[in-house]
Amino acid sequence: PPSLPHSTSDTPFTPTPSFPFLFPSSSPISPRHLQQSQLFTFLHPFPTAVAAMKSTSPTAAVGTALVKTPYIVKFAAVALLSLSVALLFYHHPSFPSAAFSAFTSLSSPTAVAAKNSTSTALNSTSTAVNTSSTILKVKKLPPPPPSVARRTGIVDENGAMTEDFEIGEFDPSLMEELRNLRGGGEETEKKENEPKIVKYDKFKACDGSKIDHIPCLDKSERHCPDSALDCVVPMPNGYQKSLPWPRSRDEVWLHNVPDTRLVQDQGGQYSMLVKDAKISFQDGGSDQYVNLISQVVFLVQNMVPDIDFGHHTRVALDISPGIGSFAASLFRHNVTTLLIGTKDVHKNQIQFALERGLPAMVVGFGTRRLPYASQAFDLIRSSGSGIDWTVDNGVLLLEVNRLLRAGRYFVWGGPQVDNNGSEMEGLAASICWQLVKKEGNIAIWRKPLNSSCYLGREIGAQPPLCNSDEDPDNVWYVNVTACITLLPEVRNGGNVSVWPARLHSPPDRLQSIKMDAMISRKELMKAESRYWNEIIDSYVRAFHWKEQNFRNVLDMRAGFGGFAAAVNDLELTSWVMNVVPVNGFNTLPVIYDRGLLGVMHDWCEPFDTYPRSYDLIHAAGLFSDERKRGKCNFSTILLEMDRMLRHGGTVYIRDSLAVIGEIHEVASAMGWVVMVHDTGEGPHASWRFLVCEKRMP
Repeated sequence: PPSLPHSTSDTPFTPTPSFPFLFPSSSPISPRHLQQSQLFTFLHPFPTAVAAMKSTSPTAAVGTALVKTPYIVKFAAVALLSLSVALLFYHHPSFPSAAFSAFTSLSSPTAVAAKNSTSTALNSTSTAVNTSSTILKVKKLPPPPPSVARRTGIVDENGAMTEDFEIGEFDPSLMEELRNLRGGGEETEKKENEPKIVKYDKFKACDGSKIDHIPCLDKSERHCPDSALDCVVPMPNGYQKSLPWPRSRDEVWLHNVPDTRLVQDQGGQYSMLVKDAKISFQDGGSDQYVNLISQVVFLVQNMVPDIDFGHHTRVALDISPGIGSFAASLFRHNVTTLLIGTKDVHKNQIQFALERGLPAMVVGFGTRRLPYASQAFDLIRSSGSGIDWTVDNGVLLLEVNRLLRAGRYFVWGGPQVDNNGSEMEGLAASICWQLVKKEGNIAIWRKPLNSSCYLGREIGAQPPLCNSDEDPDNVWYVNVTACITLLPEVRNGGNVSVWPARLHSPPDRLQSIKMDAMISRKELMKAESRYWNEIIDSYVRAFHWKEQNFRNVLDMRAGFGGFAAAVNDLELTSWVMNVVPVNGFNTLPVIYDRGLLGVMHDWCEPFDTYPRSYDLIHAAGLFSDERKRGKCNFSTILLEMDRMLRHGGTVYIRDSLAVIGEIHEVASAMGWVVMVHDTGEGPHASWRFLVCEKRMP
């Protein structure tokens, strides 16, 4: 740059006439101001432009002097900087963060060393421009954030069900195109497959002859009528809500058992006393009755300690049971005893037992197998003179042999022990039963643990062995045969744990059931128990099951018996009859191995029990299965449920939405009070459960 004049004097000077508007005479300029102007000229980045300005005309000189004024220079610099910043923010919104990053990188030691290597004179201006360009070249701007897609469906991003969802867009033209490709029959096909809810008129009451009606067992053999029940069985005159357990064990309402012939004809034998419209069951009566009933439990236990009631003996069968006093005594020892008898021979003994709160069924004991599993019972007892075990080559005793668990006991009592003892002993020996103890009018035999005795008999010995391909658990409408059922070498029913451990120990016979699952059966059984335990626990808390005093309970589709196991675990005062439908997997062996009761049945036919037998009936998934099978209408099943249900009783039905509507219609037509509830899966689940009450009129 050209040499600048220096002044060491502070004396003001007067501007030349050429700049009257820039330097008025009234505003003297000191040498300090001149030095500032000269300093601006020195720092200007374009010195060639300054030299050109010096050689211009006076007008140009005036413009140059104007530009050199410090106030104008500052104003122009600020304006230019503001405009630059505004444009930069407008075009690059993310610039502040990038500039901050560049600033921090320039503050590093490497940046400082590079800065010191440049020219000091040009650093204040050119560095700013170069830095800005470096920022824009090195720091790439991040891409804009992705647009948030609208979520559709009822499952959130964590896989959980949610009610907060949006329905996606729907293009009707796509459905029209799909319909054309399929021939236009989709809507018609859908309407045909949709369940049609049939409207039902109110069912009429049956005539008085149906009060104690058992449709398929009017005689000793099971034979169902061609037409199903189409009316509601009426309540007997004077009927009252059954007394709660254990009070019902000792007394029942007289009018709840309409047929009182048993009381009138044999009251002395069975020690019953009618008083204040109640029937009381006392200890007393004849010496024989006291010997066989009141003390039989202690006698049997003392005679054979291995019987061990409540541990090794958990499930018992009482044939020709009288009024159930033996079973009532065994309940005190934690033994569940099923009472069976025929209607024609034993009058209404089974009805008395059910009214007392004891497990009981009416059976046709003759030409067909009983509907129970092989090796089901730990102890079988028969007393009285109702059955001759030696007739027809001992076919009835051979059926008992099928039902008795390997290594367990048959107890025979009554006067026939002395009268026909030798003939009975010979028949028992021919089927390899060991006479363990005989004392007075009680004899106890033990079944062998395996088939070694059967296979070691002489050729042609009677009774013969059953065919090897014969399934001992095939029981529905199967005729009894006078042959010995061989015991399996593996997965034998005799290998069970003691009670109560056996309730939750997967038994060996679990692996022999014919079902789809081949590996995870133990896990399936345990999972079913946990599932029902949680559900029944919620019922107990929400619906106050313990206060309702359910005693007689029927589970119409039992599976592995998880429902009954949960009832036991939660210490409810109930016994459960587990029903295995004929169209499902035969899990009866597992149910009995767990220490529970069970029976096989076809729900399109009436059940073998009296009207008003159960306080609570439970059905889970039953109606969906029956709809797939298509054998009978829902009304047939529900009218049978109404026949079995006591007045004041309750029904719980868990099933899919496809069938719940029709069940609701039929239940309402029968006079039940129906309430619909969501399952634990929530309102969007495909299942519901109904709570139905058959209220007292």
